Amino acid sequence: MQKLKVNDTVQVLVGKDKGKQGKVKSINFKTNRLIVEGVNVVKKAIRPNQANQQGGIIDLEKAIHISNVSLLDPKSGKPTRVKVKQEAGKNTGRVASKSNLEIK
Repeated sequence: MQKLKVNDTVQVLVGKDKGKQGKVKSINFKTNRLIVEGVNVVKKAIRPNQANQQGGIIDLEKAIHISNVSLLDPKSGKPTRVKVKQEAGKNTGRVASKSNLEIK
């Protein structure tokens, strides 16, 4: 069972966007990187093409490393570690370490 999933609310712990919060848009577990909404936004020049006739400069969200974010506690709204709950040897859910509440 993975500790982070798409649509989880996380907080950035390190880097230029430290302290920002956002929802996880996508996760790549092979490279351990994820894209968070509104975090690590860069400007990119786009050439004119069929889809974008004008071209120009767009804002693009780039991936950051999983170790640089922490899941937010559902009770307090502060960053917390995640434990995996086990029953009868099977992983049954995720639990916030600070409040011991189950994470949906």
